[in-house]
Amino acid sequence: MTEYPQYSIIIPAYNESRRLPATLQAVVNCVRANKWRAEVIVVNDGSTDSTAQIVREFARQAPEVRLIENPGNRGKGYSVRNGMLQALGDIVMFTDSDLSAPIEEAERLFAAIDAGADIAIGSRWLEKSRQTQRQPLYRQFFGRCFNAVTRAVMGLHFADTQCGFKAFTRAAAQTVFQLQTIERWGFDPEILYIALKRGYNVVEVPVSWAHDERSRMSYLKDGIKMLEELALIRWNALTGRYSRHVKALLRVGESR
Repeated sequence: MTEYPQYSIIIPAYNESRRLPATLQAVVNCVRANKWRAEVIVVNDGSTDSTAQIVREFARQAPEVRLIENPGNRGKGYSVRNGMLQALGDIVMFTDSDLSAPIEEAERLFAAIDAGADIAIGSRWLEKSRQTQRQPLYRQFFGRCFNAVTRAVMGLHFADTQCGFKAFTRAAAQTVFQLQTIERWGFDPEILYIALKRGYNVVEVPVSWAHDERSRMSYLKDGIKMLEELALIRWNALTGRYSRHVKALLRVGESR
């Protein structure tokens, strides 16, 4: 009988050759220290640097690690979906490659799921004292404005929709990510909207978090695009895109 990992940890990566070695070492160290039965999946989003090579070399001495290649550069949302749908774990999560939320904080998400949540999402704003390095004021301002618009347009009640630190039961992940349509930065509100629409119990969990100055997100350009994507989410909902039936994808060696 095949023994599947209990946890799958997805790391989307685009041109992350500088940060990835330390990130992978930190994640693998945490997995081993906690004796998690886990896999670590790096999804390479068409990187033009040595990201893929670094993952392959690291995996030679860390069997927990495996690489998934996107068909070119498709965006963070596509990368997360690709990894989540190919993951083998009973609980699947994704984290940003900069580990702004330390991977040890995953225990807080896993505990919420063990307590009955279908989905646990990390939050930077529920307990602000847990932020060890805050964003610059202009980033805080734009981030809070976008969150306010998201709450109003989508009806989402969460303090922080954009934190790249979320965990799902396998069943929830299979449904939500098969229905996801947005492939770039604006995918977070979509997956949360889908989750609530499909009746999943989503719990927001305060996590420690530190801003990384190397963030590639442009709050002006990407913010405008994300507003367009909020309109697309509403359109998808009106046309029944999120109500269709989906089938759970089988794992290797698994039978119905």
